[in-house]
Amino acid sequence: MSKEEWLKKGFIDEPIDKSIDLKKAINELRKEKNAVILAHYYQQGDLQDIADYVGDSLALAQWAAKTTADIIVLCGVHFMGETAKVICPDKKVLVPDLNAGCSLADSCPADRFVQFVKEHSEYTVISYVNTTAAVKAVTDIVVTSTNACQIVESFPKDEKIIFGPDRNLGNYINSITNRNMLLWDGACHVHEQFSVEKIVELKKQYPNAVILAHPECKSVVLKLADVVGSTATLLKYAVKSDKNEFIVATESGIIHEMRKQCPQKTFIPAPPNDSTCACNECNFMRLNTLEKLYNCLKYEFPTIEVDEKIAKEAVKPIKKMLEISRRLGL
Repeated sequence: MSKEEWLKKGFIDEPIDKSIDLKKAINELRKEKNAVILAHYYQQGDLQDIADYVGDSLALAQWAAKTTADIIVLCGVHFMGETAKVICPDKKVLVPDLNAGCSLADSCPADRFVQFVKEHSEYTVISYVNTTAAVKAVTDIVVTSTNACQIVESFPKDEKIIFGPDRNLGNYINSITNRNMLLWDGACHVHEQFSVEKIVELKKQYPNAVILAHPECKSVVLKLADVVGSTATLLKYAVKSDKNEFIVATESGIIHEMRKQCPQKTFIPAPPNDSTCACNECNFMRLNTLEKLYNCLKYEFPTIEVDEKIAKEAVKPIKKMLEISRRLGL
């Protein structure tokens, strides 16, 4: 199959010899090609285990910015690969499956957002990292769930701010900073689906459990939570806490790392509204597999490419975020 045909498919599905030890082969390819593998906490456990670094969006951006590798393999979703490419334009950035998109990024089409920004030209534009490079290109500063509150607070109280695309995160920031940011009406399909009723039922089953929730969740879920924070924040809390049971309301991939770091503790995934599911998974994140990672490294394909003009503008708000995060010690 040609590269053009692979590109249309979004990944290389060349059959892999079943006798190959995939983990060993991936390690050999990584060393041979001077590649670094970055994985998000929402990836499958085997991808997290083989990655050089595992983290949230802020950590992945920080690692991409300082790596000396020639190739960055981003096990996550498309916008994460774009972010790495924008930060490191001279490096080859690969993703195991180009189809690994993001419902939140998709909820903010660049053409509509550009028009929205033009209609509010007196506003400072703060965009969540879960956006395309084209949206970042019309943004003043990018934030992640780890640093969003601190960065918003760095602006004067009377600053007119557009925050996009996550309305839930934006509402949460408004509530704790006493701001009135103008919010884009977008959301993550995973964090929108958590069932309040099922979380309440779980709390009855585990009355001593601490409820951990990501700020992309709806406000009714956040009101039930004992701790609200980014994936990195929730992980850190679970590790340091003297509690032993946790109900986790974010994408269930984070539980893999929680269990690795706290094997003696119990982590219960908060279920979605779909009664057939016991946990809430991102179908886009789950498109990446160990097999696709192997083929991706072997053929150095598919690559992430960003239009040069867009990349030139998109890197500015990302660098601002990294600079402020360094200053704040995040």
